[in-house]
Amino acid sequence: MRLAFTVEYDGTDFSGFQRQKNAPTIQEKIEDAIRAVTESDISINYSGRTDAGVHALSQVFDFETNIKREEKNWIDGINANLPKTISVKQAFNVPEDFNSRFSAKERRYSYVIYNSKNKPLFFDKFSHWITNKIDIDIMEYELKMLNGEHDFSSFRSSSCNSKNPTKKISYTDIKKINNFIVITISANAFLQNMVRIIVGTLIDIAKRENDLSISEIIKKNDRSYAGKTAPSKGLFFLGPTYSENFAIDSLELDIFNRLRS
Repeated sequence: MRLAFTVEYDGTDFSGFQRQKNAPTIQEKIEDAIRAVTESDISINYSGRTDAGVHALSQVFDFETNIKREEKNWIDGINANLPKTISVKQAFNVPEDFNSRFSAKERRYSYVIYNSKNKPLFFDKFSHWITNKIDIDIMEYELKMLNGEHDFSSFRSSSCNSKNPTKKISYTDIKKINNFIVITISANAFLQNMVRIIVGTLIDIAKRENDLSISEIIKKNDRSYAGKTAPSKGLFFLGPTYSENFAIDSLELDIFNRLRS
């Protein structure tokens, strides 16, 4: 049988999700925890390869097993063997052809900016602090230009190995609560550092440090015209969405509840 799980994590002390030889990763910790429960080596599939320092509210992973346990027992058993910064939230029985990555139709990210002269003492690990006043109306106007299918070569890391830079953004949103500004983007897929470069560019435009519009930068197909890459600590993977064939409640739509709490 195949099981899928949602998991949230603080990515501060990890070198991303994907397992690496000489650095701590989320995948390594999850697979170690599963090994402690099943006494067997199991490799997981996962819905998004978040980079070093990036957080997640509803990452999805799956694996195949012959061991039968109640869903709560799976969750409790895995969590008992995870560090405090990683927590499995839900478990699902899924069809054998389910794959966390390849079955995903879209993925959603939010980026958190803290705009204030005062340092975000209790949110420093989870937001990008900007002291200059940001014009949120400009950011909202520019953000809408991302919607639709475009070649996003201007917003990809130089080390990105994706063969196709064309992606389709289906949803963009920007909200402000107190000193927090949250930018949310959904797409069928993302290029490496795409969201962070988009956010960095929006910040530069809002601060009037870049005279080009998002639309003009898209057409350039050249990374040098976009802004700086925003720090990873402000980025949250909200989760993937799947078709009705895979009844997984994975998407954490509202990050504001976390900011209010």
